[in-house]
Amino acid sequence: MEWRLIKKSGENCLVEPNLPNYEETRHTFSWSLVDDELKGWKEGQGLNIAEIAIDRHAESSRVHYVALRFLAQDWTVKEFTYGELKAQTNRFANVLQKLGIVKGDRVFVLAGRIPSLYIAALGTLKNASVFCPLFSAFGPEPVYQRMDRGDAKVLVTTTLLYKQKIEQLRSRLPKLQHILLTDAEADMGEGIWSLPQLIAEASDEFTTVSTDAEDMALLHFTSGTTGMPKGAIHVHKAVYAHYITAKYVLDLHPDDIFWCTADPGWVTGTSYGIIAPLTHGVTSIIDEAEFDADRWYRILETQKVNVWYTAPTAIRRLMRVDIEPRKQYDLSHLRLIHSVGEPLNPEAVVWGEEKLGLPIHDNWWQTETGGIMIANYATMDIRPGSMGRPIPGIEAAIVRRHEDGTVEVINKPGMDGDLALKSGFPSMFRGYLHDEERYRKCFVGDWYITGDLATRDEDGYFWFVGREDDIIKTSGHMVGPFEVESALMEHPAVAEAGVIGKPNPMIGELVKAFVSLKPGQQPSEALKLELIGFARQKLGAAIAPKEIAFQDNLPKTRSGKIMRRLLKARELGLPEGDLSTLETN
Repeated sequence: MEWRLIKKSGENCLVEPNLPNYEETRHTFSWSLVDDELKGWKEGQGLNIAEIAIDRHAESSRVHYVALRFLAQDWTVKEFTYGELKAQTNRFANVLQKLGIVKGDRVFVLAGRIPSLYIAALGTLKNASVFCPLFSAFGPEPVYQRMDRGDAKVLVTTTLLYKQKIEQLRSRLPKLQHILLTDAEADMGEGIWSLPQLIAEASDEFTTVSTDAEDMALLHFTSGTTGMPKGAIHVHKAVYAHYITAKYVLDLHPDDIFWCTADPGWVTGTSYGIIAPLTHGVTSIIDEAEFDADRWYRILETQKVNVWYTAPTAIRRLMRVDIEPRKQYDLSHLRLIHSVGEPLNPEAVVWGEEKLGLPIHDNWWQTETGGIMIANYATMDIRPGSMGRPIPGIEAAIVRRHEDGTVEVINKPGMDGDLALKSGFPSMFRGYLHDEERYRKCFVGDWYITGDLATRDEDGYFWFVGREDDIIKTSGHMVGPFEVESALMEHPAVAEAGVIGKPNPMIGELVKAFVSLKPGQQPSEALKLELIGFARQKLGAAIAPKEIAFQDNLPKTRSGKIMRRLLKARELGLPEGDLSTLETN
């Protein structure tokens, strides 16, 4: 299928867009303008993410406006206004000071999406300490690897998670001084404290520790295909990118209800589930429960969500259920949907327009970039399958690396190469903790080499080809798995697909697809042949898969990315490597 262009303009937006003219804004944009806007609220002060996100609003007319609205498993609602959030984060910062935690010390949080996680994150920043989120579903060993590598001094967690995962690790973490239990009524021993008790005893007045724009603020661990997790360092100035992308990409307005479904254990859940919406003074919805299609639609309806930010894996799950969203739920308040985590298949973009009444806007970024870099916008035409165009202030290019250590920018449209970003933007990571050599290898001159391969069309839209280590070399062709996966997903029986290269002595690698079927579809040899023929018709014999295997659930990370390298390792009987981010649901 040739995916049709989805025409957009400011005229069909429900509110006046923050980015009415992309070209004009790119031409006039400067990060210094953001500097004036955000630092100017309190002249003479240093830059601190928490002050920009909370105190700036708590000391304004928005003091009584709801900042965070938590939905518990049983639908119980707990809200924090900006004024209340300021008081609670001040209390947490005072707790850290009482415990002797100082600027630069790492504070880890291992918890589900509960209020204590968000308060700890922002209170940590006020104390000029470093917030380090962990997925609550991590097993003991992944937790240990990150806390050990991150020099953890404080851990905020629940009593259950402590007993399940931390108690056995304490002797291996000599730097860990304090464990704060979010649900303990009393201390459990030396160094294992009741956080509610400490919070109750703390003052709600706090003077933010002096912070500089380049002080470490966030430490996000990201897993590669091999080796130990990497700790990507982000500084307080990253808030400039959080703010401007929430303005231009998410198009947040003061009265918006915003819902980012990501867990803060993933960088999206911190950058856009905590920080970015708060910088705009809007109300964020936070759901404690895991994915459930009916529950999610009910949240969109009952909370009157305006802007929704989710992941491709969630969208594909919604596509698989027998629900007619607009017939069964009132989604009239929803005006903008965004997706991130892995490339969004064209079919999913169009499904959004047909079933939700809105196309889904894909965007691209990485843990290392700290914020959205390339996006589709509310007023810009969508080309389904494209990641969009760079945000104002970001220079992106397709480059080729040469053996002499230089890069060549490829200006010819349609040619694939390394997706690279010109360094120097505020949310660029400042290093991998304790691994300077690995960090240096990410750059060639002024260019950050992302590890993704992409192309750029004649109008400046970028298109994902694949991870550099995912590219399949077959019979002299370079095949991007995403292209094959998207073609297979056009077949009415296919829910998801993951594609790998399988070594073959004749052609180098053959293309093999692992396919998850939609409900009601049954795997069979006949269906395999049908899918191979379907893909050949779409892609040609050289690119189409030569082997297909049916699999109920494809392995994914908790952020929704299909783990192709795990599919390949299992297919070839190779070591599976780091599985700490593997989705276990």
